[in-house]
Amino acid sequence: MSSRFVRPVVVQIGGHDRERVIFDVNDAGTILLRSFPYQTEKRKLAMDACLQVLRGEAQTPIARRAFVAAALEAKILRSD
Repeated sequence: MSSRFVRPVVVQIGGHDRERVIFDVNDAGTILLRSFPYQTEKRKLAMDACLQVLRGEAQTPIARRAFVAAALEAKILRSD
């Protein structure tokens, strides 16, 4: 099973309009762990969803939706 997103997610991390294109669950997990502005329930749900995909327990679109919801809440989502 692929952990690659059907459509990438673009987020803005830090200042200076620095955009990151998130192509898969690994990228999303890295952003959630290292670059997210704060811990929220949506961030936790997105991290859990990414882990479930990596363990083969969930489908990739579930993790993508959870990541998009967390990025939207954190106001770092650039496009979807």
